[in-house]
Amino acid sequence: MKLQQWTQQIDGNTAAFKQYFGGLTAESLNWKPSPGAWSIAQNIDHLITINQSYFKIIEDIRQGGYQLPLMGKFGFVVALFGNMLYNASKPDRKKKISTFDIWQPTTSPAGEEILQRFETHQEELKAIIKSSMDLIAENVVISSPANKNIVYKLEKAFDIIIVHEQRHLEQSKEVLSMMKTNGVSTVV
Repeated sequence: MKLQQWTQQIDGNTAAFKQYFGGLTAESLNWKPSPGAWSIAQNIDHLITINQSYFKIIEDIRQGGYQLPLMGKFGFVVALFGNMLYNASKPDRKKKISTFDIWQPTTSPAGEEILQRFETHQEELKAIIKSSMDLIAENVVISSPANKNIVYKLEKAFDIIIVHEQRHLEQSKEVLSMMKTNGVSTVV
């Protein structure tokens, strides 16, 4: 069952973030390898921000106020965008992609509580997914929170969210590796 698979993947992502970054100081979590790069804390903040942007869409669908653009009526377009976004979000990071402005992480330094915030958020994400199984069974199509013309099934959105978390886990692990290479202290 897809719900069980998603739940296990989300729990795995949460555990991995805690394992790799749980013992870092706030200074380490906010360290950037270069001015234009994201810190570990910014990667985590970005994940919370992007995931939560889908919650409003689901709420609007439930309340009957959601308007799907015309593009969402064409199955081949829905499948094309969904598969394209899924493949672009995979953790291999061969291709660098820029994020939309609405998903940019905060520029304010985060404290060590960012990991607890992420863990709490992950529980909320699992609850949203569980409560959306009826919408998935109905093959509900949504548009991206960042661009109304990018449409895909809600089921594919959850697949994208999960692999996107894995992508930013890998990006954060790269930052951690650069910290160690540069002699930055990472322990509390």
